[in-house]
Amino acid sequence: MSALDNDLKTQLGAYLQRVQHSFELVASLDDSDTSKQMLDLLQTIQGLRADKISLRLDGNDARKPSFSLQRTGSDNSLRFAGLPLGHEFTSLVLALLWTGGHPPKVEQDVIDTIKALDEDYEFEVYMSLSCHNCPDVVQALSLMAILNPRIKTTVIEGGAFQKEVEERQVMSVPMVFLNGQMFGSGRMMVEEIVARLDKGAGERDAAKLTAKEPYDVLIVGGGPAGSAAAVYAARKGIRTGIATGRMGGQVNDTMSIENYISVLETDGPKFSSALEAQVRHYGVDIMTQQEAAQLIAPSAPGELVEVKFANGGSLKSSTVILSTGARWRNVNVPGEEQYKNAGVNYCPHCDGPLYKGKRVAVIGGGNSGVEAAIDLAGIVQHVTLIEFANQLKADAVLVNKLNSLANVTVHVNAQTTEITGDGKKVNGISFKDRVSGEDRHVELEGVFVQIGLVPNTEWLKGSVELSRFGEIVVDAHGRTNIPGVFAGGDATTTPFKQIVIAAGDGAKCALSAFDYLIRMPVAVEAA
Repeated sequence: MSALDNDLKTQLGAYLQRVQHSFELVASLDDSDTSKQMLDLLQTIQGLRADKISLRLDGNDARKPSFSLQRTGSDNSLRFAGLPLGHEFTSLVLALLWTGGHPPKVEQDVIDTIKALDEDYEFEVYMSLSCHNCPDVVQALSLMAILNPRIKTTVIEGGAFQKEVEERQVMSVPMVFLNGQMFGSGRMMVEEIVARLDKGAGERDAAKLTAKEPYDVLIVGGGPAGSAAAVYAARKGIRTGIATGRMGGQVNDTMSIENYISVLETDGPKFSSALEAQVRHYGVDIMTQQEAAQLIAPSAPGELVEVKFANGGSLKSSTVILSTGARWRNVNVPGEEQYKNAGVNYCPHCDGPLYKGKRVAVIGGGNSGVEAAIDLAGIVQHVTLIEFANQLKADAVLVNKLNSLANVTVHVNAQTTEITGDGKKVNGISFKDRVSGEDRHVELEGVFVQIGLVPNTEWLKGSVELSRFGEIVVDAHGRTNIPGVFAGGDATTTPFKQIVIAAGDGAKCALSAFDYLIRMPVAVEAA
């Protein structure tokens, strides 16, 4: 069976026309079916650009099947162990293009910093083909290996190397090892990885922020609300900046989006990429890898609002729009923090395949929890769903689907009390029956927490009015209690945390900010 269908072959052929420099693929194969698929894949790639790409089958890497990409006359070292298909097909295409000399869509200062790194780094990144968080990490580390010969990267598909995954206690993806030691897990952008390696990056970045001229509108947060605010503000012709950890925010961790009006179906990473593209189209100054630390309100009407960041830098603006979104809520029981990424997970789409044939629990009976349980039931041996309330809160159609699955057990009126482990990884979950008072324990290998969101507003305490749930209190115009400061999206008291509502909030905040600006006295503007 061919590794690629005809449509993918056509797409790949079109992309490979951009290859400028010659390079070779060196395969290390065995007698497995995966090796046969890899050989077919590599022969297809080579055949599509035989004038630039050569194929060797004499590789002797210990991981089989695997293949390396080697540009002629270069010492770069990038290897794929297992088949980089599924969500990683784009990573493969980009690796081929970059190795072949096609320029990456990365800021030049990031490229310069990667090339300037002067230590030896050997990265190993474990991924799964269904993980939508993995490509960003895989692509970042692939690019770094292609640009700098002192950086070696091996991309490992966990399903093809299950024994290795178990030996190294890889229980969530993406998981990255550097020089044999754990480096990090979860989504990481290339800028974040580079900043961790380049010890002077934070100080330089802080200086660059502080040196920027004041904005008319500064947006803190780059999800749907922040992106919509940036587009609406920039279209007014005013100086607009957006400071965020990552463009797209929490949407990046959403697998399927089927209710955004006019878009029949998409996924989080694609949606986030489209948001960023539109924001860039309008010339907005985008500053990523920025963690807001403090908001300083103006001491007198018309003065600038200041936002300080964790790296020590600060930005000033006539108006500020807060759209910092929300993150997964922790269950806050013993064992959760200890076993994060060692059996405690928050993304069933990313990490579910690592638990094939094993027993897992899902905490939470809302839509996200029930959807997770249904998804996992098709992969794992058994799912135990634990819900605190006396009934599941998910939509009836989801509950009916869940109840039809033979390998799912549901416990309602159940209070999770502990996630247990052997010191290295999860081995069970304990909960109390809230009706009988009975304590119960279930032996298992993984726990997926799906109990909602908490707003990213801790840094605003003492400056902006917050509700008892930590949400930014706003009025119908998105105004906060501070003149010139607006807020929208999941971080606010706006009901219903939905992408479409957040986007509408962002547009409303931008229009409110513009209305505020045009009513400011001219003399104050000039100051």
